[in-house]
Amino acid sequence: MMIGLISDTFIPDKVSKLPLEVLNIFEGVDLIIHAGNLASMDVKKDLEKIAPVLAVQGDRDREYGLDLPKTIIRTVEGFKIGVNHGEVHPKGDTQQLYYLAKELGVDVLISGHTHQPLIERIDNILLLNPGSPTAPIFSIPTVMILKFENNELDVEMKKITSE
Repeated sequence: MMIGLISDTFIPDKVSKLPLEVLNIFEGVDLIIHAGNLASMDVKKDLEKIAPVLAVQGDRDREYGLDLPKTIIRTVEGFKIGVNHGEVHPKGDTQQLYYLAKELGVDVLISGHTHQPLIERIDNILLLNPGSPTAPIFSIPTVMILKFENNELDVEMKKITSE
């Protein structure tokens, strides 16, 4: 099982559409998770041409009136995965994200909000932030692929080099 992870796309605010490279990277995934700040449901529709999409509401999505859940929890291959935009204070604080994951009772927490990629394990919880393919902050454009094999997780950050 492979899941494409993406966040903070801000379409059409930052760019008019997803970079083609993102769609190519996600080709063949079983599921795509968007951790918020789509800015337009067109992003979800474009991604759904590749695989089913779970998306949560980011802070900007509320401004645009996008009707998305704030949190999603799913069990995949025996791992409990939580998705939340990650609006913790201070922004991007991994300890606060860890507490959120504990509160949700998940093994993996996928968040966004910082526009910076993060792969960090604290105790038995894996914190993931795919960064942003269109609006990175102090970072390069990125997405991630989460793979499940033999009761183990593997995460790969993918750099977006084209626009």
